[in-house]
Amino acid sequence: MPIFLECQRCTACCRWPGQVLLSDEEITRLAAFKGLSEHDFIQKFAKLRADRRGLALQEQPAGACIFLEGENCAVQPVKPQKCREFPNLWNFPGFEKVCHAIPREVSQIEFDRRIALIKAKGNDRAAD
Repeated sequence: MPIFLECQRCTACCRWPGQVLLSDEEITRLAAFKGLSEHDFIQKFAKLRADRRGLALQEQPAGACIFLEGENCAVQPVKPQKCREFPNLWNFPGFEKVCHAIPREVSQIEFDRRIALIKAKGNDRAAD
């Protein structure tokens, strides 16, 4: 049976350095959520990706996400898809040592349902 990792919002993944790529739709959604124009949002919170093929979120000096405030995501309701997909659809080497997601054995149908919710930009806590 498949294992679905239920996010506990421990924010460990938010503290791991790496690019959070942004789509045009995510920029629009994040800017609206922050009450900014898209231009102002980009100036304040985005940077050119390393491959120069789009934008990514800026990071705090130690590499944490720019939107990590203490133990909370300041944009949780509209967070980027890459964030929603962790840890089930992507992860990084050693993630299981820092991530507090709870592994749940689920049926294939339930696993597929939860993954579809994540991919549809739905609830990142698909078991809720």
